[in-house]
Amino acid sequence: MRGVFDYAVEIGLRVDNPAAHIRRKPIHSKRPTVPTREQFQQLVAAIRLSDGRADSQAKASDGADLVELLAYSGCRLDEARNLRWRDVDFDRDVITITGGERGTKNHETRTTPMNAALRQLLVRLRPESNPQPDDLIMKIKSARKCIDTATRRLGLPHLSHHTFRHFFATTAIESGGDIPTVAKMLGHKDGGALLMKTYGHLRQEHAFAVAQRINFGAEEPTNVVTLKSGQQA
Repeated sequence: MRGVFDYAVEIGLRVDNPAAHIRRKPIHSKRPTVPTREQFQQLVAAIRLSDGRADSQAKASDGADLVELLAYSGCRLDEARNLRWRDVDFDRDVITITGGERGTKNHETRTTPMNAALRQLLVRLRPESNPQPDDLIMKIKSARKCIDTATRRLGLPHLSHHTFRHFFATTAIESGGDIPTVAKMLGHKDGGALLMKTYGHLRQEHAFAVAQRINFGAEEPTNVVTLKSGQQA
């Protein structure tokens, strides 16, 4: 608005800018909703159970696989559903994230190491589908309905596909991952600035656990300071 009125003043349509003193409203970043590890396990189990029927469970299995892939890899949805088996290197324990034809958000391919959970998931999925190198790893493009049904059943807050990228980042940080390394795994190009802003919080229980591990080298605090031999304060 200020720019529009500045231009009006510049070309002689106005003599002043009535918006010159309007202050921009600050934008406060909202912390993402991130499930606990226990809630995540409950969610995956609820998706796989579906409504209990065998045919329903078979359909829901693909949704649970996509949720696990997102959570264990930190991929964006487009990145995860465009992963192909040729992008997985079990010998080197790495996956290459290309984003498919549309590419990643930063338009750069990245190679990231597999953690144990991700490797276990991919090892399980590979014999189930007997894939060719160009085959997509995921059989579905979205797990939206599966997630919504399971969260309602469990009484969890609304969760999206992107929630599991938050879950990966938070879990990696809580597991001791340093900010620059986790940022690189997520494909951030800012060295961790966005990571600190978005995921820099710690859950309360993790903060307490860290506090208990802090050690300053003394078994017990002391209030006695020795000044000279035989003298105390």
